[in-house]
Amino acid sequence: MEIELVQLECKDGDLEYNLNKVRRAIKNSSDATDIMVFPETYLSGFPTQENLNMVSQSLDGSGIQQLKSLSKEKNIAITVGMAEAHEGKFYNTTVFITPEDGLLAYYRKTHLWLTDHGIFDAGDRYSCIEWRGVKIGFLICFDIEYPESARALGELGTELLIVTNGNMDPYGLTHRTAIMARAQENHMFAVMTNRVGLGNDGLVFHGGSCVVNPMGQLLCEAGREECSIRMNIDPKQMTQFLTEFNYLKERRMKITGQKIQHHTKHSDWIIS
Repeated sequence: MEIELVQLECKDGDLEYNLNKVRRAIKNSSDATDIMVFPETYLSGFPTQENLNMVSQSLDGSGIQQLKSLSKEKNIAITVGMAEAHEGKFYNTTVFITPEDGLLAYYRKTHLWLTDHGIFDAGDRYSCIEWRGVKIGFLICFDIEYPESARALGELGTELLIVTNGNMDPYGLTHRTAIMARAQENHMFAVMTNRVGLGNDGLVFHGGSCVVNPMGQLLCEAGREECSIRMNIDPKQMTQFLTEFNYLKERRMKITGQKIQHHTKHSDWIIS
C-alpha cells in the first residue's frame, strides 16, 4: 500500500486557500498512491471563537463533496482534518474519503488540547474500518500522547494507524517519541502528517511527518519544510514482528468500554 504524507503550511481560517492546496496536491499525486494524508484541521486551520461558525463545515458540505470527486477522479483515498459542525456542536474531525464509497469513515478527536477547549466538543469513540484488505484506525494530534487511544485501536485489530497532526514547537520531539511508542506497543504501522510554517498567535509548526513500523522504527521522517513523502508499506507484514512476543496477547489489563461490530461490507468496529 502506497502512502503519501502531504506536509503543508496552512492559513488558519482561510478555507479556499487551504482547499486549493489540497486540490493541487491531489492532482499532482503519483498514480501509484493509495492513501494521501494531510494535517489536522487542514481544511479550516485552527478556528477561534470568532470564526468557528464560518470555517466549520458539515460532513456533507461542499468541501467534502469536492474531495469526493477528486478521490474518484484520481482513484485515491484522502485523509484530512477539518472543523466539523454537527447538530449545534463542533468537532475536530478527520475524514477518510475513498473512490469507492465517498466518505467511508470519520473520527472526532477524543483528547482536546489546551486551545481545543472552549472551541470543540470531544469525540466519544474510536473506530477501525477495513479498506482494500487493511484495517485502518485514526487519531488526531494530542490523542497519541495517551497510550489508551492507540491501545483501543489495537484491540480493534488496527494494522495501520493514521494520525493527522497539528503539532507546534516546542513539542515536536514529544510526538516523535509518542508515535514510535504507539506503533511498537500495538504492533501496527503508523503514519503521521504534520503542519509546517506559521499559525495564528505566533505558533510555529514542527513538521516531522513520518512513517513508523510495528517495532517502533522510523522508516522515513520529514524536516520542517513543505514536502510530500511516499512510502510503500505492507501492513500484513505485521506478523513478522510477532514471532517472539505479542504485547496485546501478553498484557494482563484490558481497556473497558463497549465493543460493537457493525456487520457491513467495510467491517466497522467501535469502542465507546
